[in-house]
Amino acid sequence: MEVLSVISYTSSFLTVLYVVVVIGFIRGWHKLVFFKPKDAVLTTKVSILVAARNEAENISKTIEDLLAQHYDKQLTEIIFIDDHSTDQTAEIIGSYSSRGVKLIKLNEDRALNSYKKKAIQTAIAGAGGSLIITTDADCRMGPNWLKTIVSFYEEKKYKMISSPVSYFEEKSFFERAQTLEFLYLIGLGASTIGNKKPSTCNGANLAYERDAFYEVDGFKGIDDLASGDDELLLHKMAARYEGNIGFLKNEDAVVYTHPKATLKEFIQQRKRWASKSTRYKNKSIIVLGVCVWLFNLSILVNVGLGLFIGFYFKLALVQLLAKMIVEFAFLYDVTSFARRKNLLVMLPVLNVMHILYIVYIGIAGNSGKYNWKDRMVK
Repeated sequence: MEVLSVISYTSSFLTVLYVVVVIGFIRGWHKLVFFKPKDAVLTTKVSILVAARNEAENISKTIEDLLAQHYDKQLTEIIFIDDHSTDQTAEIIGSYSSRGVKLIKLNEDRALNSYKKKAIQTAIAGAGGSLIITTDADCRMGPNWLKTIVSFYEEKKYKMISSPVSYFEEKSFFERAQTLEFLYLIGLGASTIGNKKPSTCNGANLAYERDAFYEVDGFKGIDDLASGDDELLLHKMAARYEGNIGFLKNEDAVVYTHPKATLKEFIQQRKRWASKSTRYKNKSIIVLGVCVWLFNLSILVNVGLGLFIGFYFKLALVQLLAKMIVEFAFLYDVTSFARRKNLLVMLPVLNVMHILYIVYIGIAGNSGKYNWKDRMVK
């Protein structure tokens, strides 16, 4: 019976802790002021870097969006790095050379785990811009995207700027569910920046000073991991430049990409993202992640015990209800910003699915291998 008492008290503690943590996210989100660009002449030379592998189907749209930016062309450098594509990606990029798009072909004859970091690092070495902006080869952005980022940078002088990413053009319930879950992750990252404790960001919409990249030794120490060109770099920047990380809360700064079409692709992507946690150096982030994982695990444990003892099933329901209420409050703000409040009707179903997903990914993402861009990495 003592074991059961420990489980009930621990579950209650983890539930209260989770509620407090998400309330902290809500506070952090509200600390972020909506950015309104000033009508000023912008002078920053920018290098936009895009690592691409087998993106022939999407890459033309991304290039056209980048070329359509309302920013001084003399201050804009667009560099694509072809990562050993086996389709027509390099040829498509090369066809835009007359319009100023530069192509670097990654030429590595030895196997790497960190091709994307190698691609970005190679491009930065030859980039002429003082501000580096990374995005992905399947992303879309509006014409004011670049101008908004540079305006924010010149006004705030942040060393690194995380900007919003959202899914769009969903074709199924599964893809819409991913959008809601992804908005939670984007909001979480933004809120931690709002609370001056940066934890996560997304490399599909990330900007940082070229000099700052070299000041923190770039990807040194994390260059053997396939993922982490964004989040682990953020941790290095935050440690070196405390209080100099910003989140750009503006609709024009949003970059759009597509959710994964199949469960297999989704799991592989999330395993890759979760694998970064093995290199976290900030103990508070590690402890927080473990507590969130234990909270979700405790719900499953209580459901199992509830099959034999009714009290634990009721405890699981209370936990689930608390999770749902506090996440609704957080996501209401984030989805309002993204203009996707209609997705909130999916929250009850997503909550149950999310518990299973968190517990599984917490284990799978920190062990074994996964497939990424037709490569098996670990």
